[in-house]
Amino acid sequence: MPRAGTGPDFIEALARGLEVITAFQPRQPVMSLTDVATATGLARPTARRILLTLAELGYVRPRSGGYALTPRVLDLGVAYVRSTGLWDVARPHLEWLVERTNESCSIAQLDGSDIVYVARVAVPRIVTLAVQIGTRFPALPTSLGKVLLAALPPEEAARTLAEPSRSGLEAVWRPDRAEWETELREVRARGWAMTDEQLARGIRSVAAPLRDGSGRVVASVNVNAHAAETSVDVLLDEYLPLLLQAAGEISVDFARLEAVPHAVLPSGPAVRS
Repeated sequence: MPRAGTGPDFIEALARGLEVITAFQPRQPVMSLTDVATATGLARPTARRILLTLAELGYVRPRSGGYALTPRVLDLGVAYVRSTGLWDVARPHLEWLVERTNESCSIAQLDGSDIVYVARVAVPRIVTLAVQIGTRFPALPTSLGKVLLAALPPEEAARTLAEPSRSGLEAVWRPDRAEWETELREVRARGWAMTDEQLARGIRSVAAPLRDGSGRVVASVNVNAHAAETSVDVLLDEYLPLLLQAAGEISVDFARLEAVPHAVLPSGPAVRS
């Protein structure tokens, strides 16, 4: 997150506060003042004031030896998911897809060179990587990410992939530019993407695009399977047709939602008839 803005309206204090929130990482739920200052590069007095402010607002709480995030932080991400309307539209279709495949299904959007999960219906599975709403993975080695990257103009995809991942995950598949350009051309041509243990061992998935009313790709949806339990043939011959059907129906419903007029009622005393 940039500490210095590009214009006079940039609020550095807000940027610092968000930077402190995102400094808390998996497997480190409690961070001391020194930990936070080190992770953010902030001076200890500045980090302390921000933590105390966040505590007063309810986003962190003092814990033995430091501070921990509270569930209120989830409000920040949930606000985004709710504001798009995509989850409400997609949920019944994801549930339908899970019922027919008995596999976990997710929706993700692109954020820099990563994907971020914004909707998910899961089934109990022992998998290599835990996934929930808000989970971030490098885009290129995922089926969800390939679909989203393939929807970009080639040069924009190259600029996007030049950004460093913030997922903290080292993927199995690390292609050179010629290799991933070929892969994205193929995805663009056929309209869906597959990964076979490219993100991590044991993970196999297939994904399709979700579009708005103008045809623009706004997200991607996948069926995720364990490689030891689901073959590539099953993934492509049985699950892919169901996935493409669900993706089309979600896109149609999302386009309908966008087309609904949203009236803003004027404030003031109620008028009774």
